[in-house]
Amino acid sequence: MENRAHALVAGIFVIFLSITVTLVAVWFSGNNIQRNAYLVVTKESVSGLNPQSAVHYRGVNIGKVENIEFDPDDPHQILIQISVDENVRLQNTIYAQLGYQGVTGLAYIQLNDDGTGDEQLPSDAQIPMRRSLLDEVTGSGQDLLSNVNQLVLKLHQLLDDQNQTHVSQILQNIEKATRNFDGIASRLQPALVSFTELTTESATLVRNLDQLLGELNITVAKINQKEGIFDSLSNSTQELATTIPELRKVSNSIARNSNNLDKVLNQLEENPQSLLFGRPPSLPGPGEAGFVPPAGKLQ
Repeated sequence: MENRAHALVAGIFVIFLSITVTLVAVWFSGNNIQRNAYLVVTKESVSGLNPQSAVHYRGVNIGKVENIEFDPDDPHQILIQISVDENVRLQNTIYAQLGYQGVTGLAYIQLNDDGTGDEQLPSDAQIPMRRSLLDEVTGSGQDLLSNVNQLVLKLHQLLDDQNQTHVSQILQNIEKATRNFDGIASRLQPALVSFTELTTESATLVRNLDQLLGELNITVAKINQKEGIFDSLSNSTQELATTIPELRKVSNSIARNSNNLDKVLNQLEENPQSLLFGRPPSLPGPGEAGFVPPAGKLQ
């Protein structure tokens, strides 16, 4: 009887301890927290994501992944069931991305929004998933590798045997042109020396021209001074303008005297004796005594 009593007590203790441990485990596991269910939809790969993976919102753990499955209506689409603490208010602009824990390859759901939402996201709503930074880098790396491969192929086509021959000929032509250029440069050297001398002589000529212009400016200034050449010329012009009327009067007098002298000379030429005996008396006119009509006019 005593052994049975000890066994009963031990069994009751084990049962009580198991219940206690279960309650403590449930308490620490957080199953008493009320959660809202959401559906994350994506067509990208979700490598490293497993059920019970964490769900973070701006870096804070707010839930976990409940289930991952393919969409029965669209095999290319993946449906991820998540549960989130009901105390966390998600906006209608929320979106999901995959985050990775170090180098382990394990993934979790990272929720973010752009802060422009004004309504709360209802429970059981769909959340779109965007490509993560690692996926973007991976995709860009693949594109880069594809471009590099294409570049290598084009370089291989460019540097085939025929093109290598052409490139070799081009290099030879460049070498010949370089040698010809050296010859031209040596021929141009005397011309450059002459050009330098011409430049020096031109500079000397410019200096002399500047000096000549300076002297010319001084001369013009002296000419424009009072009692200078222009001033004297102006006075002479005024005096000449005053003298011209007098010269005109003298010229008229000389002309009249010349006419009178011509008349006297004509009379002397017709009657030279008038120089000794004076002017002969004038013949009587018609009606005067002694008038004789000319011959041939008698009627």
